[in-house]
Amino acid sequence: MRVLRLGEGLQSLDEAPFHVPEFLARPLVARLATAGPVIRPVWFLWEEEAFWVLTGPWSRLAHRLAADPSFALVVDTCDLVTGTVRQVIAYGTGEVLPFDTARGRRKLRRYLGPDEASWDPRFSMAGDPNTRGIRWARLTPRSLDVKDQSFRPSRGREIHDVRTAEV
Repeated sequence: MRVLRLGEGLQSLDEAPFHVPEFLARPLVARLATAGPVIRPVWFLWEEEAFWVLTGPWSRLAHRLAADPSFALVVDTCDLVTGTVRQVIAYGTGEVLPFDTARGRRKLRRYLGPDEASWDPRFSMAGDPNTRGIRWARLTPRSLDVKDQSFRPSRGREIHDVRTAEV
């Protein structure tokens, strides 16, 4: 991958402050922006130096990329307990390609687990997904901005967890 801009003076992913392929292999949610602007959360697969995102009849992504293939995408994490804050911001161009079932399985297993029988029926790999209009958006970055903005968390400060807070 030709990286035009990679964080603070970095010239390659080998110099990044964290292992970028390992970070992008996690089942994280990215935010994808296309012309409009339109911003949407997406599940992704990082392979062949590109982000792979499902698209189909439920989405206008294929139409937007056909009109203007430019995109921006951010994958980030923020752990207030440990102070770990990491981000990868990509800028590039996207295109729509036929669906590849093997790649679809690799992506969906990251988010839904290995037991396809337990997946929500919307994610079924039965038959040929291409006949249902499912396609890949391949988002190829021309640049990646990789940053570790971690901080030292405050001592003695309890983190409010809305999942356990009483109403």
